[in-house]
Amino acid sequence: MEVLGALVVILAIFVLVVLFSAIKILREYERGVIFRLGRLIDMKGPGLILLIPFIDRMVKIDLRTVTLNIPPQEVITRDNVPTSVNAVCYFRVVDPNRAITDVENYLIATSQIAQTSLRAVLGKAELDEILAERERLNESLQKIIDEQTEPWGVKVTTVEIKDVEIPEQMQRAMARQAEAERERRAKIINSEGEYQAAEKLTQAADIISRNPASLQLRYLQTLLEISGNQNSTVIFPLPMDLISAFQDGMKSLPSVMGRTDNPANPDYVAPATPPPAPAAAPPYESQGPDAPAPGDPQP
Repeated sequence: MEVLGALVVILAIFVLVVLFSAIKILREYERGVIFRLGRLIDMKGPGLILLIPFIDRMVKIDLRTVTLNIPPQEVITRDNVPTSVNAVCYFRVVDPNRAITDVENYLIATSQIAQTSLRAVLGKAELDEILAERERLNESLQKIIDEQTEPWGVKVTTVEIKDVEIPEQMQRAMARQAEAERERRAKIINSEGEYQAAEKLTQAADIISRNPASLQLRYLQTLLEISGNQNSTVIFPLPMDLISAFQDGMKSLPSVMGRTDNPANPDYVAPATPPPAPAAAPPYESQGPDAPAPGDPQP
């Protein structure tokens, strides 16, 4: 009886093992690739799957999108700048049969293809393109990787460049370049503003010059603006007529200064002074018969 009981227990365990190996349950996002005596039979799932014990073997495949982190890759750009670039790749299995039979491990294969493609694509681009045209590079990477993984039943949906690390010296050079560019733009904007202001001032001057009264009104408005501020400025109004007379005098000054008889002119020539007249001889007076005549030697 004891031997019979032991056989029953062994038989029950064997039946449980057979049932466990023959009945499989797959989730909605899982598929099973069935091999019978080593030959590919078909893909099954999801739900309840019945297998022939010890003859059929099932390999489960996850159909959800896989997030693959591409490790940092040392890349030398086309303009000879060393950079370190990492990215992320999103893919999923669309054909479980080929994902199992055409490649040993589709996860490792996709990762290696993504790394080599990243180095190849970024090595053909310049540093400015990597920094400014990431969308175009992402699309190029996605297309290249998807073409290479398509025979394995793997669909690459998205490839995104995450981070671009450049040397510190290059970062300082780029900062100086950006600063110089901002200064150039600031100078251009300032010059354009001054040019437009000069044009408006010229138009305003033309309008004011047509009517002298407008200049007087502008003068009074300026006085009003200055007096409105709380300051200690003392303003002495000066009549415009006085300024006009002063301007007329300044205009006539060059003609006066240009005359040669003006002492203020550097080319002034003083009139010649006439020589002095000789002194007249004293009149002759008679001093007696013995007096010497004029011109006789004195005794």
